[in-house]
Amino acid sequence: MRSLFWRIFASFWLAIALVAGLSLLFGRAVNQDAWIVARHPALKDLASDWAAVYEQRGAAQAQRLLEQRKHHFRINIQVLDDNGEALVQGTFPPRAAAYEARHGERRLPWRRLTEEYQSPSGESYLFIYRIPYPELDAWHRSSLLWPLSALAIALVVLTAFSLLLTLSITRPLDRLRRAVHALGRTAYQQNSLERLAKRRDELGVLAGDFNRMGQRLQGLIGSQRQLLRDVSHELRSPLARLRIALALAERADPEQREALWPRLSQECDRLEALIAEILALARLDAEPGAAQPIDLQELLRDLREDALLIAPQQEIRIDCPADLQLQGWPDMLGRALDNLLRNALRFNPPGQAVDVSAQADNGRICIQVRDHGPGVAPEHLPQLGEPFFRAPQQAAPGHGLGLAITRRAIERHGGRLELANHPNGGFIARLELPRLPAGYASAPA
Repeated sequence: MRSLFWRIFASFWLAIALVAGLSLLFGRAVNQDAWIVARHPALKDLASDWAAVYEQRGAAQAQRLLEQRKHHFRINIQVLDDNGEALVQGTFPPRAAAYEARHGERRLPWRRLTEEYQSPSGESYLFIYRIPYPELDAWHRSSLLWPLSALAIALVVLTAFSLLLTLSITRPLDRLRRAVHALGRTAYQQNSLERLAKRRDELGVLAGDFNRMGQRLQGLIGSQRQLLRDVSHELRSPLARLRIALALAERADPEQREALWPRLSQECDRLEALIAEILALARLDAEPGAAQPIDLQELLRDLREDALLIAPQQEIRIDCPADLQLQGWPDMLGRALDNLLRNALRFNPPGQAVDVSAQADNGRICIQVRDHGPGVAPEHLPQLGEPFFRAPQQAAPGHGLGLAITRRAIERHGGRLELANHPNGGFIARLELPRLPAGYASAPA
């Protein structure tokens, strides 16, 4: 019995069996002498009624009461005092008494019950009842009809309830199992658990979490596939140029071959740079280690010095408080800001400064990098940051991975990157970073 359905269903049936067993024990208890004396309509309150009639109205009226009970219920009754003497004649015939004396309690056609009663006046009485078994069985059937009917109804209701409850647990689990199989085949449908996620119980919460996880994984798988397609496309161009240059070098004379070597070296450098950027993008998904304190002003100054080595004719203005710090990964954040700064210098016209500002705002740090270049067409702004995307008006060399690396690095810090055209002209990149990155773990002391 490995199925959860049968385990739960069997558990409920075990509870039902226990209820039935207790009912049977209750039925046996019903057959006890005290229960019969207290519940049988012919014996219930008979002792107190008879004692009141005997003490107030005499023996004749008390004898008449016993005869009435025998007439209606066919029950023989004797009443004795403390000495065992009969107070009234009773309804038990002498022949029946002789028969009982000969056979004792074996093979008697009636059941003998006794009850002791003490009246309010202090007198004690012993009542002896003899109920024929047919009369007792008929009373048992009539008295147990309602409890047995209630028990049968309870069994039906409990069975239906256990079935519904079991199905309400196992059906969602089966849907989750199918969703797991679909996710393993990378064929997960985002709306496959939508109805299940609407449940307001633990299974609904689990389905909602799984649905979000499945959507995230499907998105990652799709982006990885797209990245592989883009990588293969981008690698194909420099490899084709290398192959053509090598073919030309094989057929050329020594002088022409010497002229082709710089071309081969250039293509190798391009290919190496492309592979380096692809690896940098892939490393952002790896575990970066413990976060460290970052002095933002010092980091921006170092990046400005490195950028001016490439573009010494440009001017970079930095506006950053001296005490502005955050926790993060310096290499990752430095690479992201360096990409934004190099892009700004690439499109910024001479005579205009590139503005870099940083400030704290409601527990977050906002960094802005603005140039005064031509900007980007509005229809291409949503695509900026996608791997290998380059706006059509960008004539500068590149592979379209810089902004993708920047966006991924900022997201790893728990922040976001906004790219837009500045209202007064140029292009602006705005970063919002938390002081503590998501999943922050302090560096060991």
